[in-house]
Amino acid sequence: MKICISSTSDNVNALADSRFGRCQFYAIYDDETKEYEFIENKGAQEAQGAGLKAAQSVVDKNVDVVITGNMGPNAMRVLHSANIKVYKILGDKVKEQAKYYSEGKLISIDTPGASHMGMARRGQI
Repeated sequence: MKICISSTSDNVNALADSRFGRCQFYAIYDDETKEYEFIENKGAQEAQGAGLKAAQSVVDKNVDVVITGNMGPNAMRVLHSANIKVYKILGDKVKEQAKYYSEGKLISIDTPGASHMGMARRGQI
């Protein structure tokens, strides 16, 4: 099983990012090898469609689960159509998320948040 975690940086001690489409990196954890692969989120800087681009990159990595904070409707539609389950971050660190998932502690995200939630508006995030 592959688990994708939205991350603020490219290491396991980074903070898990509450933004899906605008996070900087995705940590892809393989529960068979117990190894992480970090991929840069190419959609983070897009003016529009960040969530769609991000969701497609995750689908292309053949993940089974996404752990994040918030997800827009377009990204959620793409992930659900690929049968990828989405869960809410618990705690702070990337390295904690797979453990929480395996222990059944994470809450499923079944309804999307607002579109453009992670975008800076008038200098505020």
